[in-house]
Amino acid sequence: MGGIQWHYIFNPELAWESLPFLLRGLPYTLGIALVSTALGIVLGLVLALMRMSTSLVFQWLARTYISFMRGTPALVFLFLIYFGLPFAGIQLGALTSAVICFSLNSAAYISEIFRSSLYSVDKGQWEAAKALGLNYNVTMGSIILPQAIRIAIPPLSNVMLDVIKGTSLAAMITVNEVFQNARIVGGREHDYMTMYILVAAIYWAVCGLFGFLQQYLETISSRYVA
Repeated sequence: MGGIQWHYIFNPELAWESLPFLLRGLPYTLGIALVSTALGIVLGLVLALMRMSTSLVFQWLARTYISFMRGTPALVFLFLIYFGLPFAGIQLGALTSAVICFSLNSAAYISEIFRSSLYSVDKGQWEAAKALGLNYNVTMGSIILPQAIRIAIPPLSNVMLDVIKGTSLAAMITVNEVFQNARIVGGREHDYMTMYILVAAIYWAVCGLFGFLQQYLETISSRYVA
């Protein structure tokens, strides 16, 4: 251990001086993650309902979409949007491309979470709603979906954390988020190790805060559950 040159692994002085610059990218990281997750939840719910539909066309379309998104790397899809669409005459900015990529990608995973959560709600809830004369929309929106969301909170939180960490891929298309700023400082100072350790600590702290938020939401949603 005595022969290890620790200053080449982590330079505390450089880390402290660079921290404000890295944190300038945090709004981009959180902005992309929050917007992408919100859009992914909306699209994911639509996909889940399509998969649960009696229409074979809707089921096939949803299955194909989910299979493609879950079976291809997010980075490849990001490059297809940012570098590929211009060949079709569609030019999107780096930030817009990142949001579209992570929204569409996360929706595939979120749809499966919603589908399993909806199926996990007791069938007696449907039967009771039918006995009361409630139609499908009222039953789904007021009875089934609220219970499914409570069940879905932990896995949805995992998707949210994956999206937060996945935003580091946006550095590949020059979005000035946390990881991109770390690469800039690392290249300038010739010390990537310090920057990578620092950026790992930043992501850990951010994900830790969202972990506490998950626990709070679970507590709130389970307040009236026996």
